[in-house]
Amino acid sequence: MYALTNNNLLTPDRLPQLNLPPVELRIKKDLAGKVVIFDRIRHRWLKLTPEEWVRQNFISWLIEYLHYPLSLIAVETGINLNNTSRRCDTVIFRSDGRPLIIIEYKAPHITISQTTFDQIVRYNMVLHTPFLIVSNGLRHYCCQIDYTTDLYRFLPHIPDYREIPSII
Repeated sequence: MYALTNNNLLTPDRLPQLNLPPVELRIKKDLAGKVVIFDRIRHRWLKLTPEEWVRQNFISWLIEYLHYPLSLIAVETGINLNNTSRRCDTVIFRSDGRPLIIIEYKAPHITISQTTFDQIVRYNMVLHTPFLIVSNGLRHYCCQIDYTTDLYRFLPHIPDYREIPSII
Protein backbone atom coordinates (compact mmCIF):
# COMPACT_ATOMS: atom_id res chain seq x y z
CA MET A 1 0.00 0.00 0.00
CA TYR A 2 1.49 3.37 0.96
CA ALA A 3 2.77 5.03 4.07
CA LEU A 4 0.42 7.15 6.19
CA THR A 5 1.40 9.03 9.31
CA ASN A 6 -0.77 8.90 12.40
CA ASN A 7 -2.70 11.99 11.21
CA ASN A 8 -3.63 10.47 7.81
CA LEU A 9 -0.91 12.30 5.87
CA LEU A 10 1.21 10.65 3.22
CA THR A 11 4.95 10.41 3.55
CA PRO A 12 7.11 11.34 0.56
CA ASP A 13 9.03 8.06 0.57
CA ARG A 14 6.07 5.94 -0.57
CA LEU A 15 3.34 7.73 -2.50
CA PRO A 16 0.45 5.69 -3.95
CA GLN A 17 0.72 4.73 -7.59
CA LEU A 18 -2.19 6.16 -9.55
CA ASN A 19 -3.73 5.27 -12.89
CA LEU A 20 -2.65 8.59 -14.39
CA PRO A 21 0.34 9.62 -16.49
CA PRO A 22 3.30 11.09 -14.62
CA VAL A 23 3.22 14.79 -13.76
CA GLU A 24 5.59 17.10 -11.92
CA LEU A 25 4.29 17.98 -8.46
CA ARG A 26 5.97 20.03 -5.75
CA ILE A 27 6.18 18.25 -2.39
CA LYS A 28 8.15 19.31 0.68
CA LYS A 29 8.15 19.30 4.46
CA ASP A 30 6.89 22.51 6.04
CA LEU A 31 8.46 24.24 9.04
CA ALA A 32 6.49 21.98 11.40
CA GLY A 33 7.84 18.88 9.61
CA LYS A 34 4.53 18.01 7.93
CA VAL A 35 4.53 16.87 4.30
CA VAL A 36 2.77 19.35 2.02
CA ILE A 37 1.97 19.57 -1.68
CA PHE A 38 1.66 22.73 -3.77
CA ASP A 39 -1.80 23.46 -5.18
CA ARG A 40 -1.23 25.18 -8.50
CA ILE A 41 -4.82 26.44 -8.63
CA ARG A 42 -4.96 28.06 -5.17
CA HIS A 43 -1.23 28.88 -5.15
CA ARG A 44 -0.62 27.50 -1.67
CA TRP A 45 0.84 24.52 0.15
CA LEU A 46 -1.63 21.92 1.51
CA LYS A 47 -1.34 18.85 3.73
CA LEU A 48 -0.51 15.83 1.60
CA THR A 49 -3.50 13.58 2.28
CA PRO A 50 -4.37 10.64 0.01
CA GLU A 51 -7.31 12.58 -1.46
CA GLU A 52 -5.13 15.64 -2.06
CA TRP A 53 -2.59 13.42 -3.84
CA VAL A 54 -5.36 12.28 -6.20
CA ARG A 55 -6.67 15.84 -6.69
CA GLN A 56 -3.28 17.34 -7.55
CA ASN A 57 -2.35 14.52 -9.92
CA PHE A 58 -5.75 14.60 -11.63
CA ILE A 59 -5.78 18.38 -12.09
CA SER A 60 -2.23 18.32 -13.48
CA TRP A 61 -3.26 15.55 -15.89
CA LEU A 62 -6.24 17.61 -17.06
CA ILE A 63 -4.03 20.64 -17.68
CA GLU A 64 -0.92 18.99 -19.11
CA TYR A 65 -2.41 16.11 -21.10
CA LEU A 66 -6.06 17.01 -21.78
CA HIS A 67 -5.57 20.75 -22.42
CA TYR A 68 -7.98 22.13 -19.79
CA PRO A 69 -7.10 25.80 -19.17
CA LEU A 70 -5.82 26.34 -15.65
CA SER A 71 -7.72 29.65 -15.55
CA LEU A 72 -11.08 27.81 -15.84
CA ILE A 73 -10.46 25.40 -12.94
CA ALA A 74 -11.65 26.13 -9.40
CA VAL A 75 -10.95 23.99 -6.32
CA GLU A 76 -13.15 23.63 -3.23
CA THR A 77 -15.96 25.65 -4.82
CA GLY A 78 -18.62 26.54 -2.29
CA ILE A 79 -22.29 25.94 -3.05
CA ASN A 80 -25.48 26.17 -1.01
CA LEU A 81 -27.54 22.97 -1.13
CA ASN A 82 -30.81 22.93 0.81
CA ASN A 83 -29.59 25.76 3.06
CA THR A 84 -26.38 23.83 3.80
CA SER A 85 -22.92 24.93 2.72
CA ARG A 86 -21.08 22.30 0.66
CA ARG A 87 -17.86 22.28 -1.32
CA CYS A 88 -17.29 20.73 -4.73
CA ASP A 89 -13.78 19.28 -4.98
CA THR A 90 -13.22 20.79 -8.42
CA VAL A 91 -15.39 22.73 -10.84
CA ILE A 92 -14.28 23.46 -14.39
CA PHE A 93 -15.99 26.43 -15.97
CA ARG A 94 -16.72 27.38 -19.56
CA SER A 95 -15.07 30.53 -20.90
CA ASP A 96 -18.37 32.39 -20.35
CA GLY A 97 -18.30 31.51 -16.62
CA ARG A 98 -20.97 28.80 -16.61
CA PRO A 99 -20.03 25.54 -14.85
CA LEU A 100 -19.00 22.76 -17.24
CA ILE A 101 -17.75 19.86 -15.08
CA ILE A 102 -17.91 18.90 -11.42
CA ILE A 103 -15.19 16.51 -10.21
CA GLU A 104 -15.30 14.52 -6.97
CA TYR A 105 -12.14 12.85 -5.68
CA LYS A 106 -11.67 10.00 -3.25
CA ALA A 107 -8.47 8.58 -1.81
CA PRO A 108 -7.03 5.59 -3.72
CA HIS A 109 -8.04 3.15 -0.99
CA ILE A 110 -11.69 4.31 -1.13
CA THR A 111 -13.91 2.37 -3.50
CA ILE A 112 -16.08 4.55 -5.70
CA SER A 113 -19.66 3.66 -4.86
CA GLN A 114 -23.23 4.76 -5.48
CA THR A 115 -22.84 7.06 -2.47
CA THR A 116 -20.06 8.91 -4.32
CA PHE A 117 -22.28 9.40 -7.35
CA ASP A 118 -25.21 10.47 -5.15
CA GLN A 119 -22.96 13.14 -3.62
CA ILE A 120 -21.88 14.62 -6.95
CA VAL A 121 -25.44 14.47 -8.32
CA ARG A 122 -26.65 16.48 -5.30
CA TYR A 123 -23.99 19.10 -6.06
CA ASN A 124 -25.13 19.15 -9.65
CA MET A 125 -28.67 20.00 -8.56
CA VAL A 126 -27.19 23.43 -7.86
CA LEU A 127 -24.65 23.81 -10.70
CA HIS A 128 -26.39 21.97 -13.60
CA THR A 129 -23.19 20.96 -15.38
CA PRO A 130 -23.25 18.77 -18.49
CA PHE A 131 -20.43 16.55 -17.16
CA LEU A 132 -19.67 14.80 -13.86
CA ILE A 133 -16.37 13.08 -13.08
CA VAL A 134 -15.51 10.85 -10.13
CA SER A 135 -11.99 9.52 -9.50
CA ASN A 136 -10.01 7.80 -6.78
CA GLY A 137 -6.85 8.05 -8.87
CA LEU A 138 -7.17 4.43 -9.93
CA ARG A 139 -10.64 4.41 -11.50
CA HIS A 140 -12.14 7.39 -13.29
CA TYR A 141 -15.76 7.77 -14.35
CA CYS A 142 -17.20 10.50 -16.52
CA CYS A 143 -20.85 10.90 -17.38
CA GLN A 144 -22.59 13.37 -19.61
CA ILE A 145 -26.03 14.67 -18.73
CA ASP A 146 -28.58 15.57 -21.38
CA TYR A 147 -31.05 17.95 -19.75
CA THR A 148 -33.46 17.89 -22.69
CA THR A 149 -34.08 14.14 -22.32
CA ASP A 150 -33.18 13.86 -18.61
CA LEU A 151 -30.79 11.04 -19.48
CA TYR A 152 -27.13 10.48 -18.72
CA ARG A 153 -24.49 8.32 -20.31
CA PHE A 154 -21.09 7.21 -19.14
CA LEU A 155 -18.30 8.17 -21.52
CA PRO A 156 -15.50 5.70 -22.30
CA HIS A 157 -12.85 8.27 -21.32
CA ILE A 158 -12.39 11.72 -19.85
CA PRO A 159 -12.74 14.03 -22.85
CA ASP A 160 -9.95 16.31 -23.96
CA TYR A 161 -10.98 19.94 -23.49
CA ARG A 162 -10.82 20.41 -27.27
CA GLU A 163 -13.43 17.61 -27.69
CA ILE A 164 -16.02 19.25 -25.45
CA PRO A 165 -17.72 21.44 -28.11
CA SER A 166 -18.36 18.43 -30.34
CA ILE A 167 -19.79 16.39 -27.44
CA ILE A 168 -22.20 18.96 -26.01
